[in-house]
Amino acid sequence: MTLVYDPYNRGLCMALQKLQFKPGFIQDVTDYTSEGGWRTGDKIRFTMGFPETIGGWARFTTGTMLGTCRDLHVFSTLTGTNYVAAGTNLKLYIISGSDPIDVTPIRSTTSAGDVTFGATNGSAVITVTDSAHGAILNDFVTFSGAVSLGGAITAAVLNKEYQITAIPNANTYTITASVNANGSDTGNGGSSVVGSYQINTGLNTVVSGSGWGAGYWGRNTWSSAADTSVAGSQLRLWSMDNFGEDLLSNVRGGGVYYWDSSSGTGTRAVDITTIGGATSPPQVANIVLVSERDRHALAFGCDPQGDPGNQDPLTIRFSNQGSVSDWAATATNTAGELRIGTGTEIVAAVQTKQQIVVITDRSVSAMQFIGTPFTFGITEVSTNTSIISQNSAIAFGDFVFWMGDRVFYQYDGNVKVIPCPIQEYIFDNINLAQLAKVVSANNSKFNEVWWFYPSLGSDNNDSYVVYNYSDGTWYFGTLARTAWTEHGVSGYPLAASPDGYVYSHEIGMSDGSTNPPSPINGYVESSSFDIGEGDQFMAIRRIIPDVGFRASTGNPTATFTLNAKDYPGGGVEQTESGNATRTSASPVEKFTSQIDVRLRGRSVSLKVESNEVGTQWRLGSPRVDIRPDGRR
Repeated sequence: MTLVYDPYNRGLCMALQKLQFKPGFIQDVTDYTSEGGWRTGDKIRFTMGFPETIGGWARFTTGTMLGTCRDLHVFSTLTGTNYVAAGTNLKLYIISGSDPIDVTPIRSTTSAGDVTFGATNGSAVITVTDSAHGAILNDFVTFSGAVSLGGAITAAVLNKEYQITAIPNANTYTITASVNANGSDTGNGGSSVVGSYQINTGLNTVVSGSGWGAGYWGRNTWSSAADTSVAGSQLRLWSMDNFGEDLLSNVRGGGVYYWDSSSGTGTRAVDITTIGGATSPPQVANIVLVSERDRHALAFGCDPQGDPGNQDPLTIRFSNQGSVSDWAATATNTAGELRIGTGTEIVAAVQTKQQIVVITDRSVSAMQFIGTPFTFGITEVSTNTSIISQNSAIAFGDFVFWMGDRVFYQYDGNVKVIPCPIQEYIFDNINLAQLAKVVSANNSKFNEVWWFYPSLGSDNNDSYVVYNYSDGTWYFGTLARTAWTEHGVSGYPLAASPDGYVYSHEIGMSDGSTNPPSPINGYVESSSFDIGEGDQFMAIRRIIPDVGFRASTGNPTATFTLNAKDYPGGGVEQTESGNATRTSASPVEKFTSQIDVRLRGRSVSLKVESNEVGTQWRLGSPRVDIRPDGRR
């Protein structure tokens, strides 16, 4: 934004100059080149072209979940009961009301007497013996039928859920009791002990390999094929969808599970291979979803019907219409399978209103229900594409947006690259080793797609980038969220945090992760602007703020700061700031009329920020009192 001035003004005070910047952030050019735009900010969105602070958030769940949540899904029963499903690296939960309830599937249950215990006097560590237990570190097991070991380790101490703390060998592991054993704890728990093992837990952080897709679809550089085994390195990712009023879920690279809502929250999800009458269901898959229009369950990157248990990362299977258990393709049903022809792995599958968009590491295909005899048809619509993670693609209506290899894509029947003026800034500041954690989010009330990602130096999602698809603007900020669903049961979007809680978003104006709530520190800062061609110094004497505080409580304040530079490569030479405070909200909003400053420089940037509980603001077009102040 270059301010034009009258050279015949002869040093007299100029008229007030309106400051009105282009919406969105610009980062991929220099500060002076992006003149007339906004440079940076945090917890800011643009509405009708003007910056405003985002809405607040409050706890939706009263208790925490174990592990880091990587997927959320909302569904309802025929009786109107609303549920939220949440998959973490340790557990599968059903949230009923505001309480997370553990419904993690059981992997195996021992026969009575297969499990025995051993205790050491003075230690809380209990050694459990179970031949070929199949457990891994951090797995969960629940014991029943045990009797006291004779002393402090009573039946009540043993008969509960434990997390495995160490695995010396394939036949033993250790747990930690709530009390220390004493010299009388010489028993083994009796001959009726039963151990129920939950499905193996998964990783919260990718721990091996290098490059953008160490866990899945690359090891060396962006989009490169793996040259070593990825076993044990995959991040625990869930995919979930509802089959009617029930839940279908899948752990990437693991089994497919079914939770029957009619049985209530006291029952666990089960592997679909264990459902009575199940025919040839997939034993392993990477993604599941339910085709809404035609009621088929679909598994992506699964084992073919003719080769059970051997995963093919490009195979797609679908169940018989209306069934979650009948997967055997016959001449009399609609079950079947397809195989993608391009790529090495199906990374994501996203359902639009008309199609299912299937994205591999190299291609995009459109899958559509066509009826008998083929049930589904699939058409490749683009090649030489890329995608960052399983959860980085999201649909809005018939559109799909996703994050790729240093690029953002949009699908609307055709695949397009989305122009992004902050693209280099984002991808230069992302942790390439943890890209599998990137998660997309739709916030349609504001026409926004969000991507949460781990920044450089962080192993967890702590930052975000936003694309406003109605006006084509981009902005970014910091917020730790690991999963998101727009369709919250309370009418607000829901998001999972690394702290174990699920939060309702766009509610209130404060950070509800603390009690009492904390301020949301939202700010926006412009690129530098000057007068003429920048050869003149300018003197600024006052700011006329133009800001609205909307539903803010009390006497909210926004701070206006001007930073002056003499040269593009120099530092800030002078800073002046002042507050605009609302004094009345009714019948019309009144706030500070002007902010007096004394500032001189060749170029100046504007920063507006707030850091008060209950404050939300939208910036208009402030004015500054500027006059030329010579060339020296």
